[in-house]
Amino acid sequence: MGTTEGWPAGIEARPIDKGDAEAWAGLLGAVEKVDQIGENYSADDLLEELGDPHLVAATDTLGLWAGGRMVAYGKVTGPDEVVDVDRVFAEGCVDPAWRGRGLGGSLMTWLADRATAWHHERHPEAPGEIGTSAISTNSSAIRLFESRDFATSRYFFQMERFLGTEPVPASPVADGLRLVTYDLSYDEALRLTHNEAFREHWGSSPRDPDSWKTWFTGSRAFRGTQSYLVLDGDKIVAYVLGYEYEADTAVTGIRELYVGQVGTRSDYRGRGIARAVLARVLTEAEQSGFQRVSLGVDADNPTGALGLYEKLGFQTTHKNINYSLPIK
Repeated sequence: MGTTEGWPAGIEARPIDKGDAEAWAGLLGAVEKVDQIGENYSADDLLEELGDPHLVAATDTLGLWAGGRMVAYGKVTGPDEVVDVDRVFAEGCVDPAWRGRGLGGSLMTWLADRATAWHHERHPEAPGEIGTSAISTNSSAIRLFESRDFATSRYFFQMERFLGTEPVPASPVADGLRLVTYDLSYDEALRLTHNEAFREHWGSSPRDPDSWKTWFTGSRAFRGTQSYLVLDGDKIVAYVLGYEYEADTAVTGIRELYVGQVGTRSDYRGRGIARAVLARVLTEAEQSGFQRVSLGVDADNPTGALGLYEKLGFQTTHKNINYSLPIK
């Protein structure tokens, strides 16, 4: 059963379950038309999110309904393991037709309360903070965050490169190393390599096997044939993982390969390895019928990733702003 207590008149609030996937996708589609975030979701994509073994949908999700239609949602997630700070992420949105009625503020209160409880339930020994984000053009969301004392913590650029418009720069892999296509037999070694490569990246935390399968190589969007590893003997030293979101293609008409992860072990950096793998990804993606490759990058990435992507022809399309609020 849902509840109307504490919410604007006419609103019913209840956790999201698998039967809500179509309505949830409809809400996100309405938001994308206005906010132009560059993300589209099918019901199957959202069912996969609800299948995350670390998500307790009954306590960590919320759908807001009016007249049988989902008009807003909220979701709280946290890290598998805390490295420095327990960053609990709060996400959500309101249907553009329902904005300006106080729904966003009420939802933000729920998200902050639930994120605070999540932290105290799971990692009370560590410092905690609530994280959230918005595209830089979403002024209403930014005003809401700032009114709740959230502070800017990071900027992320979304970048893209169209294929077939200019040649991919030749970038051979360093001598003594091998470039191979992803294979399931490498999966556990790849997870451990990823955890090592991202150990010092802001906001990153080690992925356990369940999380890895859910969000990385077990995702329905993962494309193993468009993912590449660099080996030194039998050791994985670098990798690029590719994903194809069919809901994006259905809306945009552009077949896009999304580069979800680019990683190099710290002791192998500075040798042009990531550039070589990305060049292969771009070349193979074009040959496989993709029209565009996109990715996201931390503006303050300490490995110089932004410059690398620009040299390979990627251009920034929009900026996302991360916000944080310490948990008391």
